[in-house]
Amino acid sequence: MKNRFTAAALAACAFCLPLASQAQTEVQWWHSMGGALGEWVNDLAKDFNASQKDYKITPTFKGSYDESMTAAIAAYRAGNAPHILQVFEVGTATMMASKGAIKPVGEVMKQSGLPFDPGAYVPAVAGYYTAPNGQMLSFPFNSSTPVFHYNKDAFKAAGLDPEKPPTTWPEVALAAAKLKASGHKCPFTTSWISWTQLESFSAWHNVLYATKNNGFGGLDTRLAFNTPLHVRHIENLANMAKTGLFVYKGRNNAADATFVSGECAMATGSSALYGSVVRNGKFGYGIGTLPYYPDVPGAPQNTVIGGASLWAMSGKKPEEYKAIASFFSYLSKPEVAAASHQRTGYLPVTKASFEMTDKSGFYKKNPGTDVSVTQMIRKTTDKSRGVRLGNFVQIRTIIDEELEGVWKGSKTPKDALDTAVKRGNEQLERFQKANKS
Repeated sequence: MKNRFTAAALAACAFCLPLASQAQTEVQWWHSMGGALGEWVNDLAKDFNASQKDYKITPTFKGSYDESMTAAIAAYRAGNAPHILQVFEVGTATMMASKGAIKPVGEVMKQSGLPFDPGAYVPAVAGYYTAPNGQMLSFPFNSSTPVFHYNKDAFKAAGLDPEKPPTTWPEVALAAAKLKASGHKCPFTTSWISWTQLESFSAWHNVLYATKNNGFGGLDTRLAFNTPLHVRHIENLANMAKTGLFVYKGRNNAADATFVSGECAMATGSSALYGSVVRNGKFGYGIGTLPYYPDVPGAPQNTVIGGASLWAMSGKKPEEYKAIASFFSYLSKPEVAAASHQRTGYLPVTKASFEMTDKSGFYKKNPGTDVSVTQMIRKTTDKSRGVRLGNFVQIRTIIDEELEGVWKGSKTPKDALDTAVKRGNEQLERFQKANKS
């Protein structure tokens, strides 16, 4: 009896050993995607995990972009940082300066032995996350750009052509006046004030937001968004606010919900709002290009990216970096990247995913979904490549504070912009001093 039990136990162990040697390598992925986008992230991880048996991606929502970045810094100092961290584009310069905390994606991919061609990614997107030496620092995961969202049903009710969104700022004001006259209490709003009304506004009009090619040319960059053109634009928005044509709904993406609910008829915001509107909107939905001033030479040029990228944190094991590389390789597959683009409204990560989407007829079936792409694939200039600054999060907060004084009527647009530039430059000086090599 004893011998039979021992033989059975040995037989069982013979099956246990191979299982132990095939233990999955788990990768922690911290992100800031909630709602419909959170479901997308979870689906990506689930599908990748199901596609192979060696690795397991575990996504964890860590709050807003600000909150997740703060949490990751604390975790890194404590020695338990995640493997992958999603960081919004304004944190790029800070991550670049944190050389000991991150492992460049180009290096991760090269060491993995997996095929990796930086040229396969959309240039306007990949270029933002690439170092001067040509090495890709982070993976361009969810890149968006500002577009013009509008409610076609509200346009019809106001006597506006629902198939012709305004393309210039004077046309936006006229459309807002008609919407107000038809009873709309929030004709126009915007999310991410700095990103839509100063950063992308500057690139779209081919003027600098900051010196040194918007920060790409060195840490001694200084802000430049208080020119007569910038002041004119904020003055126009202030006048629209006084007459109820523009309604400020708060910082960051607070205005998004007011458009999705139908409260506000027009909004400038992320192209990634598309997924939420399609899922929750109860109205005819249209997308147009970011408005511009027709008398400005060279406008429109191109918009700049928003959204975020994925950073590989340092201090991990070789097999964990192989897992990260495998996941990034999976996300880069044309069919995976195309499906993500079509589902969310984020830009296609690779050229192949854009071509696949185009050939599938998706853009023809869903008019306006190609706007974000066409705004970004135009040839960029030194003034329109993007904005990459240190302490960028703090600078955006300063801009919010100063412009809120304008919307309340307690500050003039010129005073607000001059003060924002002065306070913002102090942040840039601090970052420059802290990161001198």
